[in-house]
Amino acid sequence: MNVEENPLDYLRALGRSGEGPHDIALAALMLASLDFPGMPTVEPRAHLGEIAQLAKNEASLIGTADDGAQRLCNLLAGRFGYDGDRLTYDDPRNANLLQVIARRRGMPVALGILYMHAARAAGLIASGLDTPAHFLVLLSKNRSEVLIDPFSGGAMLDPDRIGRPPRMAGAEGVHLAQPVSDTDVLLRLENNVKVRALQVGDRARALEVAERMVLVGPGKPELWLDLARLNEAQGVLGAARKAYESCLEIARPGQSLHNEAALGLSGLKRRIN
Repeated sequence: MNVEENPLDYLRALGRSGEGPHDIALAALMLASLDFPGMPTVEPRAHLGEIAQLAKNEASLIGTADDGAQRLCNLLAGRFGYDGDRLTYDDPRNANLLQVIARRRGMPVALGILYMHAARAAGLIASGLDTPAHFLVLLSKNRSEVLIDPFSGGAMLDPDRIGRPPRMAGAEGVHLAQPVSDTDVLLRLENNVKVRALQVGDRARALEVAERMVLVGPGKPELWLDLARLNEAQGVLGAARKAYESCLEIARPGQSLHNEAALGLSGLKRRIN
């Protein structure tokens, strides 16, 4: 993809390309840039390039996932100072990669994207994990695996304890964690922003983020249903109708999502008429 194109065009093309793997850090940077239109991204992109090059330089020294995890920790936490923001965890800047790069602080999924970016440049397989309370990254190399916690400076965890990792401040245990697609990682990043907007009653902001999420994951009916409901709550009934219809096109008949969208569309039509 051409990184010079409009972020919305980039994200639309990314969504059409499938679940990944993607250039996940660049995609997160594109999402972040939507909140700062016109802001140059040359320096943040150069920083991502520097991280990738330094990680690549370590590739020949990495024989196992543990080796890789230690070198990533030295690079991102040691050299660049990346760490979790424990004092102002709910600060929206912690989910915006432009701000995370500037502050060297972020929430787990934003930091995890940087670790995945560096890991792949170093020749490791890196996946985000589907955990309900805390974002972890699974690294693989030469039949070895290790879990790392990006929020704690890339600290290594035992993969055998994937169902019960150590508790983190502000987090509850992790259960039945499974690797997820890059698309799902990006959606988790954006969902953090949307949830915080709803918590403070900013429905317009939540709607804005929901619109970005369907660009990244256009084939996920739950995103269209959420977008429909947010549009309807804001009184944007035409857009709500299109979103309900998009959900119905994707969800299989009989699925709860299909039924919910059908009910929502029926109620919306009564409102319009």
